[in-house]
Amino acid sequence: MPDDRKALLDRYHLVDFALKVVGVGSVGTFSAIALLLASNDDPLFLQIKQAGPSVLEPYIGKSIYTNHGERVVTGQRLMQSASDIFLGWTYGNQGRQFYVRQLRDIKIKIVVEAFNPTTMLDYARLCGWTLARTHAKSGDSGMIAGYLGKADVFDRAVTQFSELYADQVERDHAAFMRAIREGRIEVEAER
Repeated sequence: MPDDRKALLDRYHLVDFALKVVGVGSVGTFSAIALLLASNDDPLFLQIKQAGPSVLEPYIGKSIYTNHGERVVTGQRLMQSASDIFLGWTYGNQGRQFYVRQLRDIKIKIVVEAFNPTTMLDYARLCGWTLARTHAKSGDSGMIAGYLGKADVFDRAVTQFSELYADQVERDHAAFMRAIREGRIEVEAER
């Protein structure tokens, strides 16, 4: 962590620590939340997540980073316009590798169900632009552009994949709902 951020973090002291239940992609890994205080009205929540090898390692080789947390942090810094100032990495007592970031449990969901076709197209363009910009920042944009070329082969392939994926999701959902109706899956509604 850079010295200016270390000086800021040094104002805080650890008050509490709790294990965190992780999402599907992190099952089997260690995740925790730490509460730090500089004063009673100045809390800082940090999330500590275990970082393992990239799923791409078997295909492209080992990471150049000795700490998988550093690999994650470097990737986030490459792709994000402004990263969390507390974003960093560390080692645990048992040799596990972690990355650390501020915990901001803010989930925003775009209500695409309410979009008309024009709004959906605008939203899709914005998502595509954002994804392209992120990839251009994280890699060699000239090489990516050269690889994709001027033809629309890649565009058509992604469109076809997206349509097939959407069709499969609809079939899976229909099968899921059928299993519920037939009593093969028990469902309990939240109240």
